[in-house]
Amino acid sequence: MYASQKPEGKRQFMSNKLISREALDKLITEALAIEAEEAKSADALGFMARAMVQATLPHKKAEGNEFTRTNGNYSLSILAPAKIGLPYGSYPRLLLSWLSTEAVRTKERELVLGESLSKFMGELGLIPTGGRWGTITQLKNQMRRLFASHVSCSYEGDSAAGINMLLADKYALWWSPKEPEQAALWQSTVLLSQAFFDEITAHPVPIDLRALNALKKSPMSLDCYMWLTYRMFYLRRATPLKWASLQAQFGADYADTPSGRQGFKKGFTNALKKVQVVYPDAKIEPTDSGILLLPSKPHVRGR
Repeated sequence: MYASQKPEGKRQFMSNKLISREALDKLITEALAIEAEEAKSADALGFMARAMVQATLPHKKAEGNEFTRTNGNYSLSILAPAKIGLPYGSYPRLLLSWLSTEAVRTKERELVLGESLSKFMGELGLIPTGGRWGTITQLKNQMRRLFASHVSCSYEGDSAAGINMLLADKYALWWSPKEPEQAALWQSTVLLSQAFFDEITAHPVPIDLRALNALKKSPMSLDCYMWLTYRMFYLRRATPLKWASLQAQFGADYADTPSGRQGFKKGFTNALKKVQVVYPDAKIEPTDSGILLLPSKPHVRGR
């Protein structure tokens, strides 16, 4: 269906080899809906904090309470209380996109999360399920981890600059996990820190919330989509990226060993193929040492 939109080159990312037919059909159906109507007119225009796009959160549960990723001269470090732990997986990414979108939309630091847990989860594209491994338990766990985290962003080169910020000054979650449809007596809210609020509203990265919903089962696919959307806004010339630098930015769960590097290459390539289904205008060519980004039409035009 998208054969005419595939990137040119010796090898193509748009092979179905690593994506099941059922998953591919679902992505294509959602991609057609996205193409049919621009994000703004579909009320699907969202935003993500720029600081959280250039380097990424853990994809799975990480040991310890400190985590660092790098992207060239840029580094993102996250510190969480040891008894709570670091945020990881898709849920914190969906939460960050919701927080960023609401902060840009309302211009308010204090955000109301919704009158019921079920309604808020619906805004994240999640279906409430109970039990130890249900979505309700997972979401509340990741909210506590994310809202307790401290983030440090730094640029190190000939000169140096950085910012340190809590994500939230305070939060209150009054929902009942046993009755997700029931409205609580008090509003569940989160008060973003001034530094994080300023970062979001000064440098928001426009995204299509429908693309996030289509890719929400894969943290790396979410990372790839938001990163590509950001890069394609200002990319003006062909830019080669080596596997080593991509792994430093995205490969949180892969060791810097031959097998780890091969595993990352396979995982990143698979994630990139999923992203190209919902963002077919992204022009990317594989190379022997990595990938080549070519100037492309942005996926979202912004505000």
